[in-house]
Amino acid sequence: MKLDRSTPALIGFLIAGILAVWVQGVLIPYTQPYWGLFGNFLDLDVYRAGAQVVLDGGDLYDAKLLGQMDFTYAPISVLLFAPFAWLSAGFAHLLWTVGIFVALYLTVMIGFRSLGHDATWQLRVIAGSIVAVSALLEPVRSTIWFGQINVFLMLMIVADLVRPEGSKLRGVASGIAAGVKLTPLIFGAYLLLTRQWRAAVTMAAAFAGSVALGFALLPTASSKFWFGTMFDSDRVSSPQTVGNQSIRGAIAVFGRTDHPSTALWLALAVPLVLVAGWAAALAHRRGQELLAISLVGMTSCAVSPVAWSHHWVWVVPLLVVVIHQVFEKLTGVGRWSLTLLAIGATLAALAWRTHFGFPMWFANRTVEQAYFTGLFFKHPRWFDWFTTQPFTLILVVTAVVTIGAYRRVRDDQPSADTAVTGRR
Repeated sequence: MKLDRSTPALIGFLIAGILAVWVQGVLIPYTQPYWGLFGNFLDLDVYRAGAQVVLDGGDLYDAKLLGQMDFTYAPISVLLFAPFAWLSAGFAHLLWTVGIFVALYLTVMIGFRSLGHDATWQLRVIAGSIVAVSALLEPVRSTIWFGQINVFLMLMIVADLVRPEGSKLRGVASGIAAGVKLTPLIFGAYLLLTRQWRAAVTMAAAFAGSVALGFALLPTASSKFWFGTMFDSDRVSSPQTVGNQSIRGAIAVFGRTDHPSTALWLALAVPLVLVAGWAAALAHRRGQELLAISLVGMTSCAVSPVAWSHHWVWVVPLLVVVIHQVFEKLTGVGRWSLTLLAIGATLAALAWRTHFGFPMWFANRTVEQAYFTGLFFKHPRWFDWFTTQPFTLILVVTAVVTIGAYRRVRDDQPSADTAVTGRR
């Protein structure tokens, strides 16, 4: 079935998108004060407050923003946040939200284009529907609700690395993204692993340039960040938080400690990096660059000291890969197997609601009630091992399935997608 020319597929995705908008309101009403999809923007307000500190001549990394929050990004990020500090809160929130949806749409469209699809109006409608459905996933919903930056960084990296390997600027956007938030540096390791030397050098140069620009514009803040603050992962929050969807977070939560074992963390993280790296390298060699990028992005979350659920927006390009495979590449048992795995992963990644009908302290305020989202707030005794860390398990399954699918294909035998896109 040709996805972007199939009327049944178009109607199905359109219905799914409309239902997703309705379910979003059922999950937590849009008009619910503070907890509605567009009712928070805590992180965006922290970005704006941090930029305002710099504009006022203050100390970026010593200031307590909004009363108690710390600024955790590199100094160069202030250049991105300063324009929003000049705007009113309401207009900044609106503009940022529109930007998130545009970034999601562009990520989906670029992903499909990299897989050989034409940008037909049908595909654009399908992409819009996928964006609506993806907003029901915990990483995306939390990104919108908090006003997070992750989808913008993801768009930069996806748009950058799906380009042909001979592109002169390939690696620039990824290096800048790493200069804003350090976790994209893992893509440099991926480029080296897959012997994409030119892109790796370009990314390193762009990263170094962003750091140098930060020192030129904000020398004091840059010195404090690069020689001290960046090593303090506890500035982000206590690792023993159920929303910390990293391996270190799992160790802290299961061990009920704010000081998880570094040795155990490495013992679990290193094998995961090796397995995911193998899967990403195989995907790259088979012309599956979008899958490789998704694997590397998810790995960056899993091995980080702290990775909130909204960091896992890499499930969006992974969703594009799965839809492409199910509709256009696989048949029979393979199609049904991947479909069932995708349904399971989607259910695990959904923004399941947990309601607490009593006052509590949340983030930087007292709330009369709480509507938390994410499977990790569910703790059935018989299934707690899964619900506590669903995203890392999604990564593990994706890596294993990728290795199983591609390790037997000869290096000189192009995959079906390579034949479609004409890229190796």
